[in-house]
Amino acid sequence: MPRTFPCPRCGELSTWEDNPSRPFCSDRCKLIDLGAWANDEYRLPTEDAPQAEED
Repeated sequence: MPRTFPCPRCGELSTWEDNPSRPFCSDRCKLIDLGAWANDEYRLPTEDAPQAEED
């Protein structure tokens, strides 16, 4: 029995073997995720670097 894992986009169970869309369950989820990256929906929180004071 092949191993299954949840699709990172929709959570539906998917297989790794013989899955051309891995780690996604389908091309649809793969393209939705790519669109999210293109729209800057995935961001890491950052702090602005402190500015050096000029004397």
